[in-house]
Amino acid sequence: MAQSSLAIKVENVTKKFKLFYDKPSTLKERLVFWNKKKADEHVVLDDISMEIQKGETVALIGVNGSGKSTLLKMMTKIIYPNKGKITTYGKLTSLLELGAGFHPDFTGRENIYFNASIFGLTKSEIDARLNRIIEFSELGEFIDSPVRTYSSGMYMRLAFSVAINVDADILLIDEILAVGDQHFQEKCYAKLQELKKSGKTIVIVSHSLNSVKKLCDRAVWIHEGRVRRDGNSTDVIEEYMKVCG
Repeated sequence: MAQSSLAIKVENVTKKFKLFYDKPSTLKERLVFWNKKKADEHVVLDDISMEIQKGETVALIGVNGSGKSTLLKMMTKIIYPNKGKITTYGKLTSLLELGAGFHPDFTGRENIYFNASIFGLTKSEIDARLNRIIEFSELGEFIDSPVRTYSSGMYMRLAFSVAINVDADILLIDEILAVGDQHFQEKCYAKLQELKKSGKTIVIVSHSLNSVKKLCDRAVWIHEGRVRRDGNSTDVIEEYMKVCG
């Protein structure tokens, strides 16, 4: 397929992490565990390949520990593969960890400038979006309070509000929408539907399979570090539920 239609290309990606054991602290532990390796390698993703086209809305599903979030973090270049490569085409924004990029002692308003600048916006661009971001977050007077005083739901509101106003081509989301009240979750999904219709590329990790069915046309089921099935979201989720439900 023509490269111009690609948003993300994942080529033969393998990711390993080292698992370190506690160093023996007593003579007895040294004698019992004398031949224990100090670290083992754990393969999280094993030769993963996929292509995501511009305008696609794709869910990564699988049980905890299957490698979904690791893959998303590599797409946003927080971490890097041991083998293979991931290429993204277009401006990218991500919602991977609640409050990532926020300074706890800054106010919500100050963090909007701080966080949006990380995504590449200039001060004048943030100025133009500021009221829109604050209005969507529904934080009201709390926007001028330090974010260390925020609840997890308030963090999510602010983080989501900034991310969707960056006007990126690709949006990566990892479970953050599971936080917050029902009203704001529904508001977020409505906004994602709007972004989807506008042609944005969305990749989402979620255990909320009903939400995935509503939002995503495609699902990629990752099982034990490999792609087990990739296709229509309803079909993939039905098979996943039979095996893991």
